[in-house]
Amino acid sequence: MAERAQASVPAIPGFSYVRPLGSGGFAQVHLYEQDMPRRVVAVKVLNPSSNTAAAVAQLREVFESEADVMARLSSHPSVVSIYQASISLDGLPYLAMEYCPESMGARTKGNPVPLKDVLDAGVRIAGALETAHKAGVLHRDIKPSNVLLTTLGRPVLSDFGISQMIGQQEPGDGDVAMSIPWSAPEVVQLQTSGDVTSEVWALGATLYSFAAGRSPFELADKRLNTRSKLSERIVKAVYPSVPGAQGYEQFDELISRALRKNPHERFSSMAQFGEAIQELQRFYHFDVTPLEVVAESWLPRSESVQAGTRGPVVSAVAGRQTRAEVRAAALAEKRGMDSDGVVLDRPTSPLRAGLIGAGVALAGVAGIAAIVLAVWSGR
Repeated sequence: MAERAQASVPAIPGFSYVRPLGSGGFAQVHLYEQDMPRRVVAVKVLNPSSNTAAAVAQLREVFESEADVMARLSSHPSVVSIYQASISLDGLPYLAMEYCPESMGARTKGNPVPLKDVLDAGVRIAGALETAHKAGVLHRDIKPSNVLLTTLGRPVLSDFGISQMIGQQEPGDGDVAMSIPWSAPEVVQLQTSGDVTSEVWALGATLYSFAAGRSPFELADKRLNTRSKLSERIVKAVYPSVPGAQGYEQFDELISRALRKNPHERFSSMAQFGEAIQELQRFYHFDVTPLEVVAESWLPRSESVQAGTRGPVVSAVAGRQTRAEVRAAALAEKRGMDSDGVVLDRPTSPLRAGLIGAGVALAGVAGIAAIVLAVWSGR
């Protein structure tokens, strides 16, 4: 049995299989050791059971999209880093990513964490999502199990498998993905496939889960937590305070705003939500976590990650000089001109001024010597 299981593990050049980490509907995640550079990595690979040509083609497109999005955002310290994306020897697409040994979902299920840690995670993930939104990307699956913990214990956002570009999809086109306990009412009712305010709801519900040990509309009686009953309570959006917690009134007030039924009454952006969490950190006298958002000038344009045939890479980062332009500018400056051939009006350097002065002085001395010599000869 073990040999058959080992035989089904994807063979990837330069990587040695260690053990399985988990599996989902269309992918498996394994722990591998990369040969160079030497490190352990999490490898997400297409599930081999999806063996029809049409299914493999569609899921491969999903994998490529996820790889593009993660690579686009992984410079953010609160987004899981992606190292490599390619095809295994079995012909299956895979992603090699930063290995995170635990998820916040597993750590907090039935086991609330201190409010200090909840707020710290909130600011970090809000910064990651604000960066994604500025890049034109919606995550669409924000939930506790998709907030991982790095080997340093820092929370990071993972799994962009069902992300989409903002404004790319219209409501009612039949492609709505959701994780019910953390989905906004408008998503549950299929009124939208997701937007910034529905992501605010999902992050608010996720932070509530960290603080309470269960999702906001989950009840102690598990028989009342069916998909349909949870959906009914989410649509009503009657906020339940964190049970049994003392001194959480301000936290409840913050999260209840994120979980308003009317999207226009929620925080309008992740930056605004993150700043409100920082204010709460100040109120509780916690250390304030920096709200880290990558500058838009360093983010590729939205159209650069649209699905399509792959070919030669064209830089999508605007406003940067090419090497040829840099060399031309340096040469022009050396000649005393700008890149357009206009003569530069620049101050004379101290060294240049000193040399010119020395030359003038020497010329003056030579002139005086010539006059003296002429006078002497006349005598």
